[in-house]
Amino acid sequence: MMKTLLVLSLCSLAALAHPALAEVKTPDSRSEIALSFSPLVKATAPAVVNIYARRIVEQRQSPFANDPFFSQFFGLGQAAPRVQNSLGSGVILRPDGIVVSNYHVVGGADAIRVVLSDRREFDGRVILSDPATDIAVIQLEGASNLPALELADSDRVEVGDLVLAIGNPFGVGQTVTSGIVSGLARSGGGMGQGRGYFIQTDAPINPGNSGGALIDMAGHVVGINSQIITRSGGSNGIGFAIPANLVRQYVAQAEAGNSEIARPWSGIEVQVVDAAIAEAMGMPAPRGVVIAQLHPESPFTQAGLQTGDVITAIAGLDVDGPQELEFRLTTMGTGGTAPVSFWRHGHLEETQITLSPAPESGGRSLRISSNTIFDGLSAAVLSPALIQKHGLPLSAEGIIVTDVAGAARATRLQKGDVILAINGLDIRSLDDLQAAATSTTRRWQLAFVRDGQRIVLRLRG
Repeated sequence: MMKTLLVLSLCSLAALAHPALAEVKTPDSRSEIALSFSPLVKATAPAVVNIYARRIVEQRQSPFANDPFFSQFFGLGQAAPRVQNSLGSGVILRPDGIVVSNYHVVGGADAIRVVLSDRREFDGRVILSDPATDIAVIQLEGASNLPALELADSDRVEVGDLVLAIGNPFGVGQTVTSGIVSGLARSGGGMGQGRGYFIQTDAPINPGNSGGALIDMAGHVVGINSQIITRSGGSNGIGFAIPANLVRQYVAQAEAGNSEIARPWSGIEVQVVDAAIAEAMGMPAPRGVVIAQLHPESPFTQAGLQTGDVITAIAGLDVDGPQELEFRLTTMGTGGTAPVSFWRHGHLEETQITLSPAPESGGRSLRISSNTIFDGLSAAVLSPALIQKHGLPLSAEGIIVTDVAGAARATRLQKGDVILAINGLDIRSLDDLQAAATSTTRRWQLAFVRDGQRIVLRLRG
């Protein structure tokens, strides 16, 4: 009783010092002091599952086997199969067994076993996945009438909102932690391909929580727990969840039969507007992203936008970073149009862009059939679709490797490599590639770009 009186007295003093606090409700009964999250947990926890994934990976015996330079001397090495197990969490979003988890939990898995809180078990299969955003949608085999949760509108989440994180940290069993939303529009994070766009929370998230639910006080899913920032391997109170609005789009496309996400293509490169850029453009305050480069086939180009324009919003929603731009487009899906607000010559203007996938443009491809080490190599002319798929610069041109099979594996080329030259001959077209790859020689010099780096290999074959 003395402790309760002390708390109430302190709150009264604080209200006198700060009149704005006078309206804050303080506990004034035993029932209010004993408030608990338990009713919320009982209603939501049954829809959060444990996921056990198994994959068979080939482990090279030589640490140099995958290096483009040293592999010439060490060869391909002996590949030894190894079973790799992973543990994570998932959230049931449909009574017929649609479950959402992280790609890094189930991606490439040969077997998936899903265990419910009531100990029922189901086999699962991935029906749609995307490593770029670390999302995977799973269908449980033979499931029906399962407990399921609803997705919240994550654009209405605010910093300071109370949330619960439910998952299976360290495999100890289903665990609930509480906290608040610490930040919004967090980008990057080192997961996927840099397209991450997250809700930040201080609710403790540990390894094994990945794929679990971040729940609001209405019992709705505001996000799917994805990753943490840590130096020790444990939670430091900085966790990230994939926003529910992005998850909703992935589930909708999975239910429509898509095995890969179809996202609208921006076809632009942008940078964040800072104070100096805002002042130079006569903007009242720094906001939005300035267009640094446009592809000729970009929907923004077709809508009349130009280099130097500042995009401030899409469909009335703020855009303040490259990842946020991609996030806004992806949540809208393909088809239809969307209004875009932009700043130009001291005025705010608006136009409409088409929400469409990156075009294939030409679609020419080639499969090499020869008696050389290029036999089995497939390549294509770079198109906007291939540029987007492989994360290449908008200015990228030339010939890209689309498959490597048979004797062509000896070239050490990989999918996504852009071929620059073979034996000194510049490769600018499929005809150039055909001529160079079928020449009668036993010595080869390959020049190509991989992950932004120019690589030169010398081979015999």
